[in-house]
Amino acid sequence: SANQIAKHLEISVEEAMKISERLVELGGFIDMPETEFEAMHPRFTAVNMYRKMCERENIDFKKNSIVDNIGIALEEPYDNVRTKYNKKR
Repeated sequence: SANQIAKHLEISVEEAMKISERLVELGGFIDMPETEFEAMHPRFTAVNMYRKMCERENIDFKKNSIVDNIGIALEEPYDNVRTKYNKKR
């Protein structure tokens, strides 16, 4: 929630809402009811944000290995935080 984001980042709830809403526009968050937001899987987020950037910049959207590698690099830490099953032992 915006309250949790504000608390963890030590910013105001209003600023957390503004930033979160911007991340929704950029394709980094999914907007949930009221003040809730959900982070998407990094592979999907990286490609989605790249696609939205291409739309804004009027650039042809096509496969980009750098963007793909960003998602791949963030996948393991994301999975480790989100699930108990992928933790390294």
